[in-house]
Amino acid sequence: MAIKQQNTQAKQARALLAKTALLATTALMAATSSAGEVKSFKDIKTRDDVAAFSKKMQQQYPNQFKTWQATDEQSEHQDMLANYPAAIILWAGSSFAKEYYSPRGHQFAVADVSHTLRTGTAPAKGSKGLSASCWTCKTPDAPRLMAEMGVEGFSGSNFTDLGTEINSVVYCTDCHEPGSAKLTLPRPHAKAAMTKVQLPFNRQDINMQGAQTCGQCHVTYYFQPEASNKVNIPWIFGNDADAIEKYYDTRRFYEWIHPISQTPMLKARHPEFEHWSRSEHAKKGVSCVTCHMSESVDANGNEFTNHKVGKAFDNYDTACKACHSNKQELAGTLANHKHEIEAKARKVEDLLVKAHYEAKAAWDAGATWPIMNDAIMAIRHSQWRWDFAMASHGLYAHNPEEGKQLLDTALEQVKYARDALAQILSMYDIKDVAYPDISTKQSAHKAVGIELDKLTEKKQAFIKQEIDKHWSDVANTGY
Repeated sequence: MAIKQQNTQAKQARALLAKTALLATTALMAATSSAGEVKSFKDIKTRDDVAAFSKKMQQQYPNQFKTWQATDEQSEHQDMLANYPAAIILWAGSSFAKEYYSPRGHQFAVADVSHTLRTGTAPAKGSKGLSASCWTCKTPDAPRLMAEMGVEGFSGSNFTDLGTEINSVVYCTDCHEPGSAKLTLPRPHAKAAMTKVQLPFNRQDINMQGAQTCGQCHVTYYFQPEASNKVNIPWIFGNDADAIEKYYDTRRFYEWIHPISQTPMLKARHPEFEHWSRSEHAKKGVSCVTCHMSESVDANGNEFTNHKVGKAFDNYDTACKACHSNKQELAGTLANHKHEIEAKARKVEDLLVKAHYEAKAAWDAGATWPIMNDAIMAIRHSQWRWDFAMASHGLYAHNPEEGKQLLDTALEQVKYARDALAQILSMYDIKDVAYPDISTKQSAHKAVGIELDKLTEKKQAFIKQEIDKHWSDVANTGY
């Protein structure tokens, strides 16, 4: 009873603090707006406009601006393909097999998407290249361009063709209406998605609206081929892995055909909002903002929301302590969840690699779709659940139980696929299957025919000739 009362009091205190901060900020912003000092981001198009707007924001909200700038301190990232080479086999045929790093601070969003091998180089003049939709969540220039060009005009453009239009990185107007503390969803795909799951943005309390502003980007999505590759969030039937899989299977949608197993593949992308929305944190009103943007106090005693979005545990005293009184115990619990999820993931990855190559052996032996269908679909569904778990940053903290369940189901499905393939291989008297060396990133790349040196050389030439000369400085932050 005492613990429940403490939790209730803590929740009420956080709610009051958030309300007080919101009212104060709204008053300040409203006064600023009435003075005509803040204009719509739709009118901010040039680098000079960006600089002027940034100067005003820095003057009006120095604490928020300073902590937002401090995300450039979050510069470290890990080569995930070097850490987990099996992923190269699982993503063979997609750009994720070329390069995949862990995320960095918001200040690096534009630069990282500009420099990654996944976005490649400019296509030949008049040719269709990577969709400009890849800019959607990296910059407030994306909603501006959508308003100017139309959503499909934007998404139908080449990624590299709009590089010179990108002058800002993740910023105030990605979450707030200019001249107001009022939260907003400037990206059309996000507004539509929240409505699909009966959570229309304008009907939510401030807590859920805060989570949705994060969720407009920290969410899984795909590019809709019949609509000029515009971003679409696949929540027609719901937003868990089963419901999204149902949507994709009903549409017979796939992102690419796996070159080894011929499986029509799906790809999950950072579904943090989905996992959080079913978590104990969500049920208790603890949102992304609560943990990752906790309340801070400046040298003059002024309270403000810290915009150095980062790891929640770094904010233990302000974000966690009210409910988790023992820091060491919490750290141990999180470590155990992470270890268990990682262990399950490695098992699934190992079996999926084998399944892809066993399918290849069956095809090479003359197998046909009528006898291969069940095994291939089991590979598709198993890898989808593995990806829906492992593409989600911080799953061990956001919703560890769902993560474990996803991986347990993925394990069952890949075992089913391998049992079915074993029977097929037996039919064709295939006793040995050649599995690749995936002990290192280099050996895994060799197995799928990716020549990293050549890709890197081509990308570096593009950076030198185009990005360095013609794109904004934000495209080179940290490089």
